[in-house]
Amino acid sequence: MEWKLDDDRPIWQQLAQQLTRRIITGVYPPGSRLPSVRELAAQAGVNPNTMQRALAQLELDGLARADRTAGRLVTQDTVILDRVRRSEAQAIIRQYLDAMAALGYDRDRAASLLREEETS
Repeated sequence: MEWKLDDDRPIWQQLAQQLTRRIITGVYPPGSRLPSVRELAAQAGVNPNTMQRALAQLELDGLARADRTAGRLVTQDTVILDRVRRSEAQAIIRQYLDAMAALGYDRDRAASLLREEETS
C-alpha cells in the first residue's frame, strides 16, 4: 500500500491515519507485529521521529502496544477495532453527505442515490 502525504495537516497525523486504516482493514491483522519505526519511515519517506510520533498516537488510541521483546503489536481487542472502524466509516459518510449537499442534494436524496447505485 502506498503512502500518500500532502500539506493539509501535520505529516505524523496523516501517517497515524494511514496506519490506522491499515490496521482496521487487516493489512496489519490483530496481534501481528508492526514493522519497525525505521522500516516504516523508510517506506513512507519520512524522518523516523515523525513515524515514531505517529506510532505513539496509535498506542494512545489503543490500536497498538509496545512489547520489549516483540516490538509493537497490533491490538487484539475487537471492541477497539470495531469502534475505530465505525468512526472511520462515519467520517466517510459525513464527507459523502457534505459533497452531496454541495451539489444540492439533501440527505434523503443522497441515501436514495446510494441505494440506486447499489442495485445497478
